[in-house]
Amino acid sequence: MTADATEAVNSHAGARIAERFRGFLPVVVDVETAGFNAQTDALLEIAAVILTMDGAGRLSPGQTIACHVEPFPGANLEQSSLAFNGIDPHHPFRDALPEREALDAVFAPVREAVRKTSCSRAILVGHNAFFDLGFVNAAIARTGHKKSPFHQFSSLDTVTLAALVYGQTVLARAVQAAGLEWQEEEAHSAIYDAEITAALFCQMVNRWHDLIATTGL
Repeated sequence: MTADATEAVNSHAGARIAERFRGFLPVVVDVETAGFNAQTDALLEIAAVILTMDGAGRLSPGQTIACHVEPFPGANLEQSSLAFNGIDPHHPFRDALPEREALDAVFAPVREAVRKTSCSRAILVGHNAFFDLGFVNAAIARTGHKKSPFHQFSSLDTVTLAALVYGQTVLARAVQAAGLEWQEEEAHSAIYDAEITAALFCQMVNRWHDLIATTGL
């Protein structure tokens, strides 16, 4: 295939993803935090997986962007949360970024993907998406960030979808019900959780796509 033909195919696929989700580009996000309160507890890791669509209309995970985040000044660090996710916020090799820089690092490639796919905005996909979106929005408010690519309140929740498709709401069980491999030792890192959630979301959307294609529903 020539470069021009490849570009045309990619452009068509990008247009299809915009049509499929009403102008929104689905981007899977996972955050790791030092608690459950987005206003008071530190955001420690953020990862995003930009989804792509091929010419047949099937989704797949694309680029992953991730970074460690410095606790904002005065942030609360719940020891029970740190014990759960295994993060040491003050480890010298974390290479963590301040919140504003971390948001810039994640938002820039998402905005570029939104532009390339002719979408109007990105829409956050997450497992318990309200939690991830809440921490992202809190960081946006704290830093005065004006260029978030994400819809401010709409999201796509894989908990709801997995309950419908597989009768499961826990991420590990939903992943296994989907026939995907769950790596317990990798869980609770933002990159792993975002990537496995992306695989799960794509699996469910593609299953519906194939059902429509074969039954004409």
